[in-house]
Amino acid sequence: MSKSARLVPLLIAAWVGGLWSIGYLAVPVLFHAQPDRQLAGMLAGEMFGRVAWLGMACGGYLTGYWLVTAGAAAWRQTAFRLVLALLALTLVTHFGLQPAMNALKAQALPLEVMKSPLAGRFGLLHGISSLLYLLQSVLGAWLVLAKPVSRSN
Repeated sequence: MSKSARLVPLLIAAWVGGLWSIGYLAVPVLFHAQPDRQLAGMLAGEMFGRVAWLGMACGGYLTGYWLVTAGAAAWRQTAFRLVLALLALTLVTHFGLQPAMNALKAQALPLEVMKSPLAGRFGLLHGISSLLYLLQSVLGAWLVLAKPVSRSN
């Protein structure tokens, strides 16, 4: 197995592990332990941003790796399609929903967004973002279970 092929399971583990550990361990602990919800939200947003960049790096490498090693046949691989779906969800959330949510927070100042007239719109975007994150987590688990270690997957 080539060195680049050995990176595949490591990158998948880093990406999916990051999604799960930040979304379902670190952020819930943060909101439980930090009484200042605005600070907790800011820190959670920073962590979600970092895991998004990790996902973009891993997803970009994995996409390129499978296109180079499998060519057009990559499109028939479940793992390749899962990576593309995860990457698309990451991009939509990071470059679409997060900036919109940040803009609402800025517009709400000096109030916390959830104590402002913008709370409904923010809540809707937050709910959509949470659903997309759950979908990413499920697709990530599927990707891990697909065991995409060899070029034949």
